[in-house]
Amino acid sequence: MKLQKFGHVGLLESVYLVLFSSADPEGIRGNQFGAAWCDEVCKWKYPETTWDMLQFALRLGSQPRQVVTTTPKPMKLLKALLEDADTITVRSATKENAENLATGFLDYVTGLYGNTALGRQELDGEIIENTVGRLWTHKLIEKTRVGKVPTLNRVVIALDPPTTSNAKSDSCGIVAAGRGENGNAYVLADRTLKSATPNTWANKVVGLYYDLGADLIIAETNQGGEMVRQMLDSVDPMVPVKSAHASRGKWLRAEPVSMLYERGLVCHIGRFDALEDQMCEIGPDGTVNGASPDRLDALVWALTELMLENQSVPRVRSV
Repeated sequence: MKLQKFGHVGLLESVYLVLFSSADPEGIRGNQFGAAWCDEVCKWKYPETTWDMLQFALRLGSQPRQVVTTTPKPMKLLKALLEDADTITVRSATKENAENLATGFLDYVTGLYGNTALGRQELDGEIIENTVGRLWTHKLIEKTRVGKVPTLNRVVIALDPPTTSNAKSDSCGIVAAGRGENGNAYVLADRTLKSATPNTWANKVVGLYYDLGADLIIAETNQGGEMVRQMLDSVDPMVPVKSAHASRGKWLRAEPVSMLYERGLVCHIGRFDALEDQMCEIGPDGTVNGASPDRLDALVWALTELMLENQSVPRVRSV
C-alpha cells in the first residue's frame, strides 16, 4: 500500500492518496475516505466485492463521492452503476483525445479495428452485449453463475500448455471443472499462467489436482507431445493423465460446448473475467483478435471430457 502526501487543501490539514488493488478487497476494510477514483473497473479481479468494501469506507466529509473510469464491458457492476439515478455518465471516444496521442496511432487503430465490435468497445466506449456470429455472449454466461459448489461425482483439470515460456509466449491454459449429481457441469477454477516454464505449470496443475480432489488431468499434446506427460510425471507419477490431441480447429471444438451453455447444462462458480472474455470474443478463425484463446481451450477440453465423451454409453442414475 503506497501513501503519498499532497499538502494543504482548503480546511483540510492534508490530503492523502492511498492505493488499493482489486485483487485484495479485504485490504480496504477499516479505512475511511471522502473520495475515491476507481480505474478500469471492468478489469478488476473481484469487482463486486471490491466495490462493496469501498462503499463502507466512503464516510468522510459532507458529500463523499467516487469517479469510475473504464473501458466499458457488459459486466453486472458497470450496468448497475449506469442504471443508478445518482450516477452522472460521461462518454468519451478515443478520437476526442487525438492531440495527446502518438502520431499515426489513431489512424492505425481506426483502420485496423474501425467498424468492429472490439473497436466500438475500445475506441468508442460502447458496451457490446451481443456479437453476431460468436459462440457465447456475456448475457448468456451471466445466467450460468452460481455461488455454491454442489456435490460433484467427477472433477477434471484441463491443461493447454505453450511451447515456450518467454514474455511473448501463449499462456498455459489451466481450467478445472466438475460434473454434479444433477448431470450439470460446473466450472470451478481458472488458474491459467502467463510466461510459465514447464516445471512451473506442471507443479501448478498437480497442486490444483490435489486441492480439488480431482479424478483426472487432461493435457493437450498437439505442441508438447510426450514432453507434457513427462513433465507431469516428474512432479507426481501417480497422477492420472489423459492426452488430448486436437484434430479439429478451436472454433469447431468449442461449438458443441457452447451448446451445453445454451441448454443450461453448465454453471460458473463465481466469476472468471479473463476466461469469459475469451469465450465471448473467439472468432471463426479460432483466435481472440489474433491471439490463441488458451483459457478457452482448456475449458473446452474439460467440458468435453465431462459432458460430451462417451455420450452413447447408457447410464443408470437414481432419482
